[in-house]
Amino acid sequence: MGMPVITPGDRTGEQAITDLIESIAMQERALSHILNAESEKMQTVINMEGVTAQQLLQLNRSVEQMVNTATRLETILQTKLELVDMIDATCFDEVGVDGNGNNIR
Repeated sequence: MGMPVITPGDRTGEQAITDLIESIAMQERALSHILNAESEKMQTVINMEGVTAQQLLQLNRSVEQMVNTATRLETILQTKLELVDMIDATCFDEVGVDGNGNNIR
């Protein structure tokens, strides 16, 4: 999957919120791929012949750094999602839609 192309234009507020949620989902997916790669790296090193305790400790430090970084990113993504929820609640909950699709207050 390539990078999305974002072009300026006439977006509705609801489309902007959808775009933000999709961006969070893409970041979550990328993060899951990174963590999976770390898991595969661990399995490869652990299964190596003659791996030393020093190599395992170095691997542990590397994975720990990546997990800590992923945790920080998760916190940021959670905050971003909470902001999207606040925007949605303040901008769109006050506006209803009648049976013809017209906005009503």
